[in-house]
Amino acid sequence: MFIGRKEELGFLENEYNKKRSSFVIIYGRRRVGKTTLIKEFIRNKEAMYFLASEELENENKKNFVEKVADFTKQQYLKDTAFSKWDNIFEVITGYKSDLKKIIVIDEFQYLIFSNPSFASIFQRIWDEKLKDENVMVIICGSYMGMMLKETLTYSSPLYGRRTGQIKLKSLLFKDTIEFYKQNNIIELINYYSVAGGVPKYIEIINEDKNLMESIKNNILRKDCFLYDEPVFLLQKEVNEVGSYFSILKAIASGNHKLSDISCVLEIASQRITPYLKVLIDMDVVEKRVPITEEYPEKSRKGLYFIKDNFILFWFKFVFQYKSELEIGNMEFVLDKISSKLIQNHTSYIYEDVAREILWEENSLNKLPFRFSKLGGYWDKSIEIDIVALNENKLLVGECKYTESKVDINLFYNLKDKVERVEQLNKHESKYYVLFSKNGFTERLINLAKERKDILLYKGIEKT
Repeated sequence: MFIGRKEELGFLENEYNKKRSSFVIIYGRRRVGKTTLIKEFIRNKEAMYFLASEELENENKKNFVEKVADFTKQQYLKDTAFSKWDNIFEVITGYKSDLKKIIVIDEFQYLIFSNPSFASIFQRIWDEKLKDENVMVIICGSYMGMMLKETLTYSSPLYGRRTGQIKLKSLLFKDTIEFYKQNNIIELINYYSVAGGVPKYIEIINEDKNLMESIKNNILRKDCFLYDEPVFLLQKEVNEVGSYFSILKAIASGNHKLSDISCVLEIASQRITPYLKVLIDMDVVEKRVPITEEYPEKSRKGLYFIKDNFILFWFKFVFQYKSELEIGNMEFVLDKISSKLIQNHTSYIYEDVAREILWEENSLNKLPFRFSKLGGYWDKSIEIDIVALNENKLLVGECKYTESKVDINLFYNLKDKVERVEQLNKHESKYYVLFSKNGFTERLINLAKERKDILLYKGIEKT
């Protein structure tokens, strides 16, 4: 099932339709849907797809020749020994030279593992064999560090050759809705808080009658696919997996400041920073700063969060109770999840969903003004879930994922917070947005009708 990715498909189609040759690099963490995107794009096009494997270079070369033989309908090539990669690509460019051809090399990093000089070899092939031909080359890889180093950084032999690149990220909440048969927004948010936006995780967690049953069968069982997924994910990318696990566990436990992470692990902050950078490059962790910071990259108010919902869930509820799961005590762990999931996990994911909805409404001009920045605000005594800015206009908001309806006091508390923060209170026009899982009291609904500067969203829909 292919959903979303309209922007990425549009970019690839645009590159394909250009008269010149194209060289596109697609990278992103494992399971995020890179291969699915590529196969959707090349469908009904003259394309050759090759998946590199963890074998010796000669074995990959033989497999590549077989693909070329099938693609060009020259079966005798399968019995031909090619000493150089260059000659194989000459066969491709010579086939139907008047037609735009797509050459895809997936899991490109395996070719580099088998031959560290392969990036230089492919640079020569591009410069001498492909650059001036009627082709589109797509290189794809899952090892984020390797792909950055070998294809995108200044020191890479391929640097400057690409005509475009896509860093494929997890799907947004609204894109994931199409995966599910149900249309209850609250249930969909609950699923999203566990599976996140990684298509592979969604497919697996979406298999059972309800979320708790699916968690039990597809995450907590020792023999299931997702039981040790973060272990496999990190083992493919980094050494010292234990150090990364300790950092992720600390963050999942609510330690978001660098100093707090350092204190919990009893390791100096400067020793932790390189690990955090790797996790950020992998799209597993993100650093957030208050939206009011003038120079975010230099801010000392940064907080670190696990970006992937499933990995966050796993560290909170699987890794923490691994000893119980190892002895088969699934029901104990499931009870812990049932009692803590909404309050300790999903309610925070709801804030991310709310910000996503506002970005979408903003792009469609459905809000009182068009903002350019959206995030949150915090200091030693005040925390505001949503803050959007544009010149002299301000939009602030709070999110409540509770069973009870939100009452009028939430608005006045939010208003009071803004008045206590000079950087926010100075804005001439102020608007207040409240998100609630179960709606609002009549008092708050009537106040919103009177004031016109209060926006109310039940679930994700404006009321």
